[in-house]
Formats: sequence, structure tokens, C-alpha cells
Amino acid sequence: MSLRDALRHQAGSNRHLDSPFTARVLDLLADNIQPGTPLTDRLFNWSGNIGPRGHSVPLRLLAGLHALVLTNTCPALKAVYPPNASPDDATLWAAIETALRDHAQMLDQWLDNPPQTNEVRRAAVLIAAGHWLAARYELPIRMYELGASAGLNLMWDRFALTLPGGQIGPPDPVITLTPDWHGDLPTGHTPSILSRRGVDLMPMDASDPTDALRLISYLWADQPERLSRTRAVIKVLDAQVDAGDAANWLDEQLERVAPDHLTLVYHTIAWQYFPPQTQAQCRATIEAAAQRGPIAHFSMEADEHLDKGACLTLTLWPEGQKLTCGRADFHGRWVDWTAP
Repeated sequence: MSLRDALRHQAGSNRHLDSPFTARVLDLLADNIQPGTPLTDRLFNWSGNIGPRGHSVPLRLLAGLHALVLTNTCPALKAVYPPNASPDDATLWAAIETALRDHAQMLDQWLDNPPQTNEVRRAAVLIAAGHWLAARYELPIRMYELGASAGLNLMWDRFALTLPGGQIGPPDPVITLTPDWHGDLPTGHTPSILSRRGVDLMPMDASDPTDALRLISYLWADQPERLSRTRAVIKVLDAQVDAGDAANWLDEQLERVAPDHLTLVYHTIAWQYFPPQTQAQCRATIEAAAQRGPIAHFSMEADEHLDKGACLTLTLWPEGQKLTCGRADFHGRWVDWTAP
């Protein structure tokens, strides 16, 4: 996939995910960006898969541009970004071109790291699964997230979920999620969380201003509700995310598995980035550890039906029983829940 094709493909995805402004930015880049500077030459000569199944280069560049706006480093760009009125294409491209020329060094640094969105709306399915598991096992839960980024979704038990006819979650939630809910309604009761911990190859420390900026920059500028939700969770974040390989880390963490609690291992749009060997080792670790106590493995991941959102599955160990829980939008805008 060429750079221009990758930019246009990402533009289509952003448009589909209700971000028309960022789709315009990506389309303008696809139509107008030219090689000839160190920054643009790096983009055009990027080795490997630069699309969404690979290095996601368009998202890295888009986040760099947003970071320039958030830090007021490029006033010309900030003037044409939301919440300001959307300009015509010529004016918008002129501002983007200024950013590419005058702030190439910062944009080049933003290209060095993979996307870190940590979308908290995905927690809607964790809330539903957590309530069901709490009722089934009647045990407190130790939870472990693979590919946790900054760990924002390790706080899901402190979020509320609005459903047709009611709401579940704590009485004083940090945030309230309101996805378009279809299918079955969640059942169960409020879980008791003993501990929460995550792992990521490159974890983010949301208390660090630089890492917080990276997290916010990967959200899209014309989606202010996503920005406000993420900032609210950052303020109350109380979860440890370790740096490391998911398989080796999980092997160490699951030494604590015991019959007096439920161990919940989960990941949301992260598994696809794990090498096959890591995936296989994680599965083997879970199966082996389940001989010492119950483990639930919840997954929200892409499958062959990308146009239908992410597939939701729940595997219960030691039985190895795999349950289908429906599908959800990759950003958590809608959930089509199938009761386990």
C-alpha cells in the first residue's frame, strides 16, 4: 500500500467513525503531500505495511498535527482546527502545509511511536461482561489487561453504562457511557474488584504531561466528547501498567490464580498486534493456570468481518467453554450484545 492509498483508506475509516474533519485532513494530505523534505521523504519511503494492519502511519501523522494544535505550537493550524469553524480546503491545506514545513522536527518525532488511543468507550462491553461474570462466579475479581496502553480501561468498574430502560454501574461514576445498545440487555450484579493491572510494550503514564499529550493527540479533534471522557478518566486513574511482553508478563501474574477469586484476562483491539508466538503462549499460560482457579478470557477484537465491528468472545476456564457475546463498534459507539 502506497502512502497516498494509506491516507485515503484511513480517511474513509475516519469518515465512517464520525470524524469528517480528520477525514478531510487525511484526504488533503493524500492529494497534496509531496516528497522532497526529510519528513515527507520518510513518509514516502516508509518500509513495511504502513496501513491500519501495520504501522498505521496516517494515524501517527494525524496525531502529530493534533499535538501541534493542543500545544498551540502552530497557531496557523490551530486557527483552522475545531472548535473553530471549518475552512475551505485551500485554507485548510495551507495551514497543514505550514505545519509540515515549520514543525517537521516535532512531526518526525510523533512518527516514531505507534498509535495509543486507549478508547474508553470500549469499556461498555467490559461492564456488561463484568456484571455477568460477577453473578456467575460470585467471587471477587483480579483483572489483567493485555495491551493496556495507559490503563484507562482498567477502571471500567468505575464507569456507568446507560441502557434502554436503565443504567448499571456505580452510583457516582467517573464517566457514563451511552452506546447505541442492541440485542440482549446485560444481566448480573456489580463486581467486586480485588486488583487491576495491565501490560504494554510501550505503556503510557497518563500522569506524565508528555504521555498525556500523546494519548489526547490520538483522539480526533472534531470529537470533543471523546476528549472530555479521556481527560476525566486520566484524573482518577489508579492502575499500574507494566512495560513488557504480554506472554512473559501474564505467566508471572497468573501465579496468583486461586479458587477464592475469579481471574479476568482481557484485551480490546490489541491481540492483532501480538506475534503468533505471543498469542499461543498467552493461551497456554491461561489454560495451565486455570487448573488452580477459575479464569475468564474476554476478547474484543477484529475478525474477518471488519465492516461489522469487533467480535466479542468470552472463554471460561478450566472448562475451555467459548461463548459468543455479539459485536461492537471499534470505538464503542454501538454494541450488539448477545447474552453469554
